[in-house]
This record gives sequence, structure tokens and C-alpha cells, in this order.
Amino acid sequence: MQCGSIGWSGGATLGYAQAVKGSKRVIAFIGDGSFQNSINFLINNGGYTIEVEIHDGPYNVINNWDYTGLVDLSSVRHEEELKEAIETAVGSKQACLCFIEVIVHKDDTSKELPEWGSRVCSASSRPPNPQ
Repeated sequence: MQCGSIGWSGGATLGYAQAVKGSKRVIAFIGDGSFQNSINFLINNGGYTIEVEIHDGPYNVINNWDYTGLVDLSSVRHEEELKEAIETAVGSKQACLCFIEVIVHKDDTSKELPEWGSRVCSASSRPPNPQ
């Protein structure tokens, strides 16, 4: 009996997608029960900010998808909008799949990230690729 693992596939897929090497595309088959019981946050910062801090280059610029066209999605830019979206997700949309797109500026990072990126860049002995 594996009832203790119900609902794991969405989070596991996201974790695996982060760990997979190369240009492999992760495909998930997620049961409707697990999918409907999740609230998904998409942090949209327009690219690979962490990679920019290590080695900037045109390969870090990605196409910005129309995520609102994929599913019924709440897009938020401010704390108050986020609170409202969460209230909706756990309230009137509790029985629905919920995606909340949190739109942030590509340079919205902790102060430690650029410092860390600089150290990683130095350690990799590869000069940055300016755009």
C-alpha cells in the first residue's frame, strides 16, 4: 500500500527537472487527483537570473511564454495581489488546479547571489560572455 505517497508526482517532477542533465525535456504524467490538489507558483523573472550572475550571455535570455494562455492563471506583481490570489486559491478555487504567476524583475535577487555568482565564475576559469 502506497497511500503515503499520494500527491508526490508534481513536486517530484519539478525536482527531477532541476536535476536532469543535458537538454532532456522532462515529461510528467500526473493523476488528476494530485494535480487538482496543488497550488503552483511560477516565478517569472524572464530568464535564468542565477546563470546571469555566473556567466552572462545571450543563452540566458528565454522567450517569455503567455502562461495565462495555458491555464486559468492568476498573475501577480505586488504583495497585495499575491495575498488575494492565495485567498482565492484556498477559497473559491479550492477544488480547482491553481497556478499563480509571480512576476518579478530579472535582477530581483538577494545581495548574496551576485557575490556567489562572481565566486563561481572565478572558480570555473571561464570569462563572462557579455551581451
